[in-house]
Amino acid sequence: MKKSLARLDLNLLFTLQLLLQEQSVTKAAKKLNVTPPTVSKSLNKLREWFDDPLFVKTPQGLKPTPLALSMAQDLSDWLQIGSQLLAKRGDETPKGVHFNLAMESPLLLIMFNELSQRIYQRYPDAKVKVSNWDYDSIESITRGEADIGFTGRESHPRSKESLDLLPYFIDFEVLFSDLPQIYLREDHPALQEEWSMEAFLKYPHINIVWEKSESWALDEVLAEQGLTRHVALTMAGFEQSLFMAAQPGHQMITTAPQYCQRYCQQMHPGLVSLPIPLDKQQLDTLLIPFTMIWHKRNGQNPKIAWLKETIKTLYSPKEN
Repeated sequence: MKKSLARLDLNLLFTLQLLLQEQSVTKAAKKLNVTPPTVSKSLNKLREWFDDPLFVKTPQGLKPTPLALSMAQDLSDWLQIGSQLLAKRGDETPKGVHFNLAMESPLLLIMFNELSQRIYQRYPDAKVKVSNWDYDSIESITRGEADIGFTGRESHPRSKESLDLLPYFIDFEVLFSDLPQIYLREDHPALQEEWSMEAFLKYPHINIVWEKSESWALDEVLAEQGLTRHVALTMAGFEQSLFMAAQPGHQMITTAPQYCQRYCQQMHPGLVSLPIPLDKQQLDTLLIPFTMIWHKRNGQNPKIAWLKETIKTLYSPKEN
């Protein structure tokens, strides 16, 4: 049976956070300015409420149980929000707000400036940390190390990066969809030929590692036709692959999302893009839904709710 929050002394949660920080009843008691038996009594109430030991004694001090560890970030967020609420005044903007974002690059490089300006307009003293989206980003969101992720997924039914395969405790919202394009130098010999599947496969490819995988939906679609790309070079991400495609002295081509056209205009104006020579049905399976991703526990967090709405305002397709 679900327990009512009204039955819980919320001071116990503050005690729990201190125990997680100090891993000592004595040290927590000193910070609370109470006796160690008082903290022990509070810990017993917490154990009964959560039906879990929460901490076990070791020679090094109290060791949190997995349940206690899983609550650490939630407690920190809850107490931060509580402090902000208690400190609110009509003439003040909340201070000390932290945003931790995980964003795909180079999307980050061409889109984050607008978002950062909105954040600092709303929270002038905010601290913002941005990391590149990688294979560990879902875990970072799960652990509470990232508030929200912004990245492309895949639509192919056999893809391991499908939105349908996200864990049940992860929420998401698709902002816009994109298609991969071929990028090559403006003096590339392929531009002198009729653009076809034969031309596409004729030249060596620069590939990327995406979430620990060196193959993706395009390779699945080609395999269905008994075809395969000749991958001559594998890089860590789109920035590196586009950089190499722009270099002289080779005939390699690369594949990256269509939005990278804007990135290339700024960084690699000598690159041009072509569509992947597939029919519409095949291209539909390559569609990339660019998606906001967050943990369900943040669904009602006012800071995250504001961030989600701001991202939607900036990056969702504008209606005519």
